[in-house]
Amino acid sequence: MEVSNLWDKWVGEALSKLDSLKLLRSLRPLYLPNEQQMSNTGVSGKEEYEVFDEMQPWDRSSVNVSISEPTYRKWLLEIPSSGDEIVHGECLADDTFGTSQHQFKRLLLFSGNDYLGLSSHPAVRRAAAEAARDYGMGPRGSPLICGYTYHHRLLESSLASLKKKEVLEYVWKMIVNDKGRMMLVDCLLCPTGFSANMALMVALGNLASLLAAGNVPVKDEKIAIFSDELNHASIIDGIRLAERQRSVEFFVYKHCDMSHLRALL
Repeated sequence: MEVSNLWDKWVGEALSKLDSLKLLRSLRPLYLPNEQQMSNTGVSGKEEYEVFDEMQPWDRSSVNVSISEPTYRKWLLEIPSSGDEIVHGECLADDTFGTSQHQFKRLLLFSGNDYLGLSSHPAVRRAAAEAARDYGMGPRGSPLICGYTYHHRLLESSLASLKKKEVLEYVWKMIVNDKGRMMLVDCLLCPTGFSANMALMVALGNLASLLAAGNVPVKDEKIAIFSDELNHASIIDGIRLAERQRSVEFFVYKHCDMSHLRALL
């Protein structure tokens, strides 16, 4: 049997196994309201909407989404769907929310993390568009290589100032200022919340390795991490990675069970 056929067979068996265990997940393609829809609700990008201190019409666009009827039916039946039925089907039209409106289901989204609705705020959208126009689509490398710009530093400084430089809430790092002196920066940008949690868990674990003789901590020198069994996957993955580096001891307690936690402590 050819290698490609073996691979296809292996992938098929793995997917079937995941499906039987109810572990098969898929992406959920959503349709977001566009500029025209927002203007129909009385939203504009004029200066009178620059404030952030009260609810505005565009705030609902963060939670108002639409999905295609075929995708919606698959969700209800717990059938995996990556959106192929709409990309290659007849749901997509030039006017997605116009002539084909009857093919879409409107939903309220409660699972996102745009808690303040800033992604659709006119001032934020305008600033993002202006930044892309003036500077392009971002750095051409990782922060440690060539991707750390003045704009990243300005954002970090602004966030640290906003939070009054509360050290416990940020990862500390060292940079060299323009006079060659070392200075502390009390905010570190991460691309996602997932990467931030993973990085923090690994960094905590590395403290034990850095301070141990030979960079190999003995049991009493390792950092003990106690984690709720329902903690987010980003936290669990970070702890597991630190554990593989033999720098932490990992203990899991039952969800919100302080008695179990006390026993482990």
